[in-house]
Amino acid sequence: MTQVTLRGALKRFGDVQVIHGVDLDIGDGEFCVFVGPSGCGKSTLLRMIAGLEDVTEGEIKIGDTVVNDVDPAARGVAMVFQTYALYPHMTVEENMGFGLRMTGWPKGQISERVQKAASILQLENLLKRKPKALSGGQRQRVAIGRAIVRDPKVFLFDEPLSNLDAELRVAMRVEIARLHHELSTATMIYVTHDQIEAMTLADKIVVLRDGLVEQVGSPLNLYDNPDNQFVAGFIGSPRMNFFAAKAGETSGEGTVVSLNGFDGIQVTVPLKEQRPAPGSPLMLGIRPEHFSGAGAVSLPVVVEVAEHLGGASLIHAKGGQGDTMVIQSDSSRSVKAGDSIAARFDVGRVFLFDAEEQRLR
Repeated sequence: MTQVTLRGALKRFGDVQVIHGVDLDIGDGEFCVFVGPSGCGKSTLLRMIAGLEDVTEGEIKIGDTVVNDVDPAARGVAMVFQTYALYPHMTVEENMGFGLRMTGWPKGQISERVQKAASILQLENLLKRKPKALSGGQRQRVAIGRAIVRDPKVFLFDEPLSNLDAELRVAMRVEIARLHHELSTATMIYVTHDQIEAMTLADKIVVLRDGLVEQVGSPLNLYDNPDNQFVAGFIGSPRMNFFAAKAGETSGEGTVVSLNGFDGIQVTVPLKEQRPAPGSPLMLGIRPEHFSGAGAVSLPVVVEVAEHLGGASLIHAKGGQGDTMVIQSDSSRSVKAGDSIAARFDVGRVFLFDAEEQRLR
């Protein structure tokens, strides 16, 4: 089991700084997911851990060893890429054992490791096939198997499911979760822009934006307690709804908040730590799944699109100053475009953010 530690890790390409002094602790056997929008630096950070990118400043440790100047092959890591990178003329068995053959391993030990990896990934019946005879999901499992046979200290996954269709992505998420359970001593770091993958796979999520770590925590902690508006909007699907608002007076019950564009609608939000000055601009957030017919606060809105999915419906509506919102409901099958409805919620489910996008608590 091996922990990964970053202290002040910084990366520049010429004069452009893309990773800004990241401090991070990834524990032994932990499944850590780097998540964020395209261009946020998550793959660059992963490549720095792998040794495929130099560290401009700071320190990266794998176990007790500082690896800044250690060759990638000597770091004890194995990487699974977005592309499968399989040799088309080799069988599955040959592809999985190729790295060990190149480093001079005995045939017997190579075969033993390949068979073990194939058993974990349910590839035993495919070992004699070549990549062209495999599905996309099977090819990705072979690529993962090639990493497993090396028995690395740390597994690194760089958006491994991006090339798969929706059904295969779901199946492979389950496969990777099962793999982590099977290899419970292995530390895994996984990069994705898909927050559903992050929520379903991770022990710990690192949310990145523009090379900065916005928040680190367990999936449900980030969902329940986002530190800022970016994390609140990024974690959760469908994403959180946001409404421009203005702070009013504060009393023992909380701060009065007026929703812009909804005449006369005010809510009193219980804030225990931070009290915004009256008149200051705010942003009020409410998750689609937190709307409820029994809610005490009612917003008049007009339905634009109703997506009836069977178990639940997603109602896309507009109200106030043209604010668009998504309402998730399991009892709105009769709602259709053009209907005027009341979007109801309880004030205890809302989030408040200040003008700097920081959470008010």
